[in-house]
This record gives sequence, C-alpha cells and structure tokens, in this order.
Amino acid sequence: MPSQSVTFVVSQELNIPLKIKISSLHGTKKLLQPSQRFTHPELTQRTSNMRLNSDMFVSVQVFDRERNRALTTPVHTQYVPFKTGRVWNQWLTLPIYINQLDRNSTLQITIWEYDAANCIEFATLKTPVFSDADCTLKRGREALHFEYGAPESSRVEGDAIQGLLNKYDQGGIKAIDWLDSLTFKKLESMQREADLPKGTFRLNIEFPLFELPVVYTEATNTNVQKNIPTLNNFEPPSETIESKMDSQAKISVGSPRQSTLKFYDLDQYNVDVIEEKFRRLERSSKSSNLDRELKPDAKKRDILNHIIAYPPCTSLTPHEKGLVWKYRYYLVNNKKALTKLLQSTNLAEENERKEVLDLMDLWAEIDIDDAIELLGPVYKNLSVRSYAVNRLKKASDTELELYLLQLVQAVCFESSSTWSDKSNSAFTIVHMDQSKNGNCTPKSLTPHMTASLDSLDRSDVESNGAESSIVISPLAEFLIRRVVNNTRLSNYFYWFLKSESKGTQYLVHILDSFLVRLSQESRGQIEDQVQLVNLLKECCCEVKQLKDTTPKKHELLHYLMLSKVRPFLRATNVALPLDPEVVAVDVVPEDCKVFKSSLSPLKITFKTKDARKYSLMFKVGDDLRQDQFVVQIITLMNALLKNENVDLKLTPYRILATGHNEGAIEFIPNDTMANILSKHHGILPFLKSNFPDRGEPLGVQDWVMDNFVKSCAGYCVITYILGVGDRHLDNLLIAPDGRFFHADFGYILGRDPKPFPPLMKLPPQIIEAFGGAESNNYNKFRSYCFVAYSILRRNAGLILNLFELMKTSDIPDIQMDPDGAILKVKEKFCLNMSEEQATVHFQNLINASVNALLPLVIDHLHNLAQYWRS
Repeated sequence: MPSQSVTFVVSQELNIPLKIKISSLHGTKKLLQPSQRFTHPELTQRTSNMRLNSDMFVSVQVFDRERNRALTTPVHTQYVPFKTGRVWNQWLTLPIYINQLDRNSTLQITIWEYDAANCIEFATLKTPVFSDADCTLKRGREALHFEYGAPESSRVEGDAIQGLLNKYDQGGIKAIDWLDSLTFKKLESMQREADLPKGTFRLNIEFPLFELPVVYTEATNTNVQKNIPTLNNFEPPSETIESKMDSQAKISVGSPRQSTLKFYDLDQYNVDVIEEKFRRLERSSKSSNLDRELKPDAKKRDILNHIIAYPPCTSLTPHEKGLVWKYRYYLVNNKKALTKLLQSTNLAEENERKEVLDLMDLWAEIDIDDAIELLGPVYKNLSVRSYAVNRLKKASDTELELYLLQLVQAVCFESSSTWSDKSNSAFTIVHMDQSKNGNCTPKSLTPHMTASLDSLDRSDVESNGAESSIVISPLAEFLIRRVVNNTRLSNYFYWFLKSESKGTQYLVHILDSFLVRLSQESRGQIEDQVQLVNLLKECCCEVKQLKDTTPKKHELLHYLMLSKVRPFLRATNVALPLDPEVVAVDVVPEDCKVFKSSLSPLKITFKTKDARKYSLMFKVGDDLRQDQFVVQIITLMNALLKNENVDLKLTPYRILATGHNEGAIEFIPNDTMANILSKHHGILPFLKSNFPDRGEPLGVQDWVMDNFVKSCAGYCVITYILGVGDRHLDNLLIAPDGRFFHADFGYILGRDPKPFPPLMKLPPQIIEAFGGAESNNYNKFRSYCFVAYSILRRNAGLILNLFELMKTSDIPDIQMDPDGAILKVKEKFCLNMSEEQATVHFQNLINASVNALLPLVIDHLHNLAQYWRS
C-alpha cells in the first residue's frame, strides 16, 4: 500500500451514541464588591461566592446552530462532592447517534451552581462537534475558556501541552511507562499552576478517541452505500505506481470512495514475543540457581515492601512482577509476599509452576485473609487452592462462621469440569445410589429429606451402571467435613447452599453429599426446618393474595397460625433456621401481625424452649441475599472491632435467605427515627421516656447515652465504607436501650434512588441528642469514629478479599459491576493515605454531613410522600 494512503471512517456508518467526557473546571471568581452585597443581596447566597470549590454540575445537549434548535434533551453529570478542585471525570452519553449529526451540530454545555433554594446558570459554552478545519469528528481533549458573566463563549484552548496530550492518546507518541508517569505528574502540576486571571475559567472536556478519524458525510451522498464497511482505504492515484503495476495482477477494490478492502493486524492481541522471550530467559533454570542467594539492597527492599503492602486486587506491573520473582527466595520468610509471588508467576509454564509450588511448602504460614484471597476466581490451580484450604483448617469454628457465606460462594463458582486432573488425591469421589428411574438419591435419606432435595430442581446424573461418581473440590470437601461436626455451622451451610443451588447441578451434588454424612439427629433438625419454612411460606402467600384491609389480613394470619403452625410446633420442636440455638415450641398468634407493604411481610412471634419470646419477619417475593451479605459484613466488622477491645454496641441482627425470593429477618424491638421525631419531637425525650435519670445533665442514664454515642459512631463508619444508600429516617432505627442501627440494605456501594446522596448519613437530630456540636458526647462520637475507621483500615485486606469472593454472586449491586464494586470499597478505605491523613479525611466527612442541607429537604419530602401514601 502506498505511503500516501489514508484510512478513515465515514460518520454515516457509525450507528453509536455520541459521548462527551466532562473532566474539570479551573479558575476563580472575582470577589463581590461591598456595594453589591447591599444592592444585590441574592448574590451572597450563591455557593460560588461563598466558597472556592462550590458544588456544581454540568448539562450537555446537542444544538443545530444554523436552525437554532435543540436536537437532544440535556444530559447531566452526577453529583460529586468537591474537595481540592472541581473534578467530575464523567462520561455522558447523549441521546443521538453520530450518523444523525451534521456540520451544524454543536455541543451546548451549561454549568450550574446553587443558591439558597434553586439551581442557577453559572456559564453556557458552545463548541462544534465536527472540526471546522478538516470536517472530522473531534477527538481527544479540549479546553474551553470563558469569562464569568460574559455572553455564551466558545473559545478553544489550543496550547502545545493540549496538542501533545492528544497526540499521545492517539498513539502518535510512543508510550514509555516509567517516563510517562513522571511526565503526566509534571504536566498536571503545570496545569494547576497555570495562572488564570480572576473571573476567567477553563472547562476541560474530552471527546471519544476512535482509532480512526471520523469524516463527516451527508446522508444523501449517493457514493455511500448501506453495506460499505466502516474501514475505508482511500489511495490517491499515483502515475508512477500505476505504471509499475501495469504488468502485474491487480486486485479490484472498487472506486476510491467505495473500497471494501480491509487490513487487519493479526498480532494486535498476541503476546509480545520479545517480552515473552525475555521473561523466559530471565526465569530459566540457570538463573533460578543464582536467585537463591540474591538479596536486595536498601532501595529495592523498600520497593519490595511497598509492593507487598499493596491491597488485594491490585494489578502488578511487569517490572514489579519481575522484581518479586527475582527476589522470591529472599521473600520466603515474608508471609504477606506469597500472594504477590503467585500474581507474578505464569502457572501455565511448567518450570515456573513447579518451582513456585515447591517454594510454597517452604513459605512462612500465611494469614487467613491471604488464604481467602487464594480461593478467589483468579486462582484456578488445584494445588494453590488446596494450599489455601489447608490453611483454613487451622481456623476456629467461630472464624469459619464469619466467612462461611463467602466460602460457600467460592464453592458456587467452582465446577467439577473446571479441574483438568480429576485423579488428583485432593479430590473426593462421592458415590450416589441410582434408582431404576434414573434419579440420583443419597444413601440413607428419609423420604421427607429426599422430597426437600427434589424441590431443589435437581436433574438426572449420568452413570455407567448402578452408581454414579461425583467429583467434589478440596474446598467443598473441607467445608462438608468441618460443618458436619458443628450443628450451628451445618445449619447455615445448608441454607446458604440451598438459596444458591437452584438450577446448579454441581451445588446439588455437594448438598447431597453433605446430607448423606450428617448424623440422623442433625438431618432430622434440618428436615423440620424445611417443613417450618414451607408452612411460613404458605401462610405468607395466602395473606398476600387476600385483597382486603389490614385488619382482615390480621384475622387470616391468626387463623393460619392457630390451624397450621401451632399444631406443627407442638408436635415437633424446631431449631429456627435464623438462629439454631433458639428452639421454637409454640407460636404466639396475638403477637403476630402483617406489615403494611405490597409484599405483606409477616411478623411471627414464637415461644421458645426456655419460655422466652422470639420474633422474626418472614418475607416472600423479595431477594434477601444482598441484605444477608451486608449484615454478615457488619457482623465481621463488629468482631474485628471487638478483637481490638472496641465495643461500639452494634446490632447486627440476623438475616437468612431461605431461597431466591424468600427469607427471614430477626425482629428487634425498635422505633424508627421518623416515628420518634413525630411522637417525641426529639431523640432525647424518647431515651428519657425509657431510661430517665434526673442526676445526669441530659436526663438519660449514662449507659444508655453511651450505647447511643458508640452505636452512632460504628454505623456511620460502616455504612460509609459499604456505601449504603436510601438512608431516610424510616431506615434509621433506635432501640429502647439507646442502640442505634440501620435497616433495609437494598442500595449499597454508592447506589441511591435519591439525587445527590451524602457520603455519610448523620442527621442533625443525632448531634442535638448528643448535647450539641460542642458537647463531650459529640467529641466522644468523633473519637470512636476515628478509632473504628483506623481499625477497619488495618483489616481492609480481609474485607476486600471477602468482596472478591462475592464477585460471581447474584447480589444485584455487585452483579452490575463486579470489579467496580470492589474498587468502590477500596476507595472508601483511602489506603493511599497515612493514619493522620485518613483521620482528617473522616473529620471532613463528618463536618460535610452535619452541614449538609439537601438531605434534610429529601427527608421532609420522603415523610410527606409517606403521609399521603398512608
């Protein structure tokens, strides 16, 4: 192909939406004159006149500049709480396709700010979609300069730095990793330090960076055909070349504008053979003998320690992987370095795999959190997973219960077909009897239990005779052997597996194998639980199907409790699935009720073996697995805090999903903050009504106030880390003894149905209950927040590894973006900050939450909506 050839894409062939990235806004406003404050007092209410990094958002729409009409509706950026600068870094997808644009299409970008009550326009900018110089769709970065208060502006910054950055992004400058990181840091500092006159601003935006230029073409162009491919090769005529090719065979590619010839780089996705050859030579058996005696100098030792301190899920660069591999023998006594070595090893290479697996036998014993990381979906090697299972064997039953939900999830993404070497001794072969009809039934199961297993949607198992063999992975075999000896663990193991096993044959096999090995007593206990859950499910469905008033539903519920549940419980005492240590002997119908909701969840109160009452909520039609996961993480965090002798009086009530769309929730006596504020007009009067003490300054017994302060601090930290959303006053609960806690975890990891959600929910009524922002209780609250945040940051690796195991789960807010979910949690820990910086960061969060006005408005709107709904 001649060197003058041009490769491009025509705009009429791109049936994809137009995107625009809003990056950042730089500049400062001129100060208000004293006279303006008197003549125009409304200007003092604008947030940009009150603080430097005022909250703003941007809207973008496409205009036809010739006809002066809007082609799309506006698209807005999401709320971002600015800290050190106005940075959005958000891609906006406009409701228009590129092939619908023409030469007159212009982006109208409006920046909005807030005053006391409304959103007001800060500035409006316009910039063409297609370049006026060559009629191509704009690519890369662009800077728009404007003066505050001036008419619509569209001046484009075309400095040398901007041009070089675009050239680099488009592949015009060769990338050199180590040099690029230094260069970009310098460029960022230069842009920040660039002086902009007062009142002058620069908005940085970015257009999509297509691999090829997109040339504008009109829809009526007869030379453009419908089936023309998106890649066009246009070769300008050359008399010299044509004369040379007259005597050679020619390939007809059509006219220059209708070429159908495509050229592909066959090696674009292949491994760089030079890099691969270098890696193999570097890791050859000869060099490994020399590496045994290698020791890093002080500088490289610091680099190695920095790499080892990386949190889980951090990708290592090729240079970092090479460094870890080079000093692997030196690191053999560092237990935290094993996971980094496995990341640096190509386990598909026999020599590397054999050497690393031999090294693992000599390695210092790793911690539980690292063993959990090795059970994630990244590590498929059987020997590595078996090594992690051997480390888990040393965990106590209490520890195992904390991680059991994630370990069951790790079993869920394993499959017997995943392993290539099924003859390995680490596998367990479970033999199942096969009846004449072809269905696989575990040996020695009761008819009731067989029926409950058949309800799990099991399919037939292939066999070569009377028996079929099931291959069970090392992790599943370890869990089965461990939980069969512990009634509490076996209870939760069964229900965790049952809620995940619908339509998954491998999990049904594991469940079969587990039930076969249970003792007769334990198996009978689970069988009784299955019958009780089925009864509660039937009652809930009957009540929900009754289209009548709430009192009528209560009557039906009492009848069902007396006619169905009571006879069963009096004949068979049942250990409740939610808490197997609670044995139900009867039901208390007068304490049972139907909650006002579309799903009509039931509050069921049982009479226990020790003559106490135990209440739970049972729901059908709602997937509780996300709530179950969040409460399990809260329980783990509570245990981590208590291990450091910090008891924040948390209330991690139990939640158990007994199926995909059903489950039970422990009911704890409480009242919502909305009801408390409505009835008592404050939290303090509510606490006084339960535990008054006239000798105390606030009139509440000191231990009750201590519970309130500690629990508020604990839940503020935990809900911030987990990004719990939808925090209105009906989801904030307070027990009579002062323990504060949250309910309803349908939105986590930053998702929220309301606009501009705060990073932390701290209503001013709580600060008021402390005695004000100047009180000792408020200072205690902040101290507990800092201590809890510091402890949880030190255990961030364990928490992130548990989230990693949930990546393949059906939890909605994780399933949407599994990798992004882990990054969001990792971001909340601020692991790049020192202890002091993290404390200051959390202090700023508390201050921002206390001073936030928008959540108060949303709470009032929510209460108003609830009033009209009722």
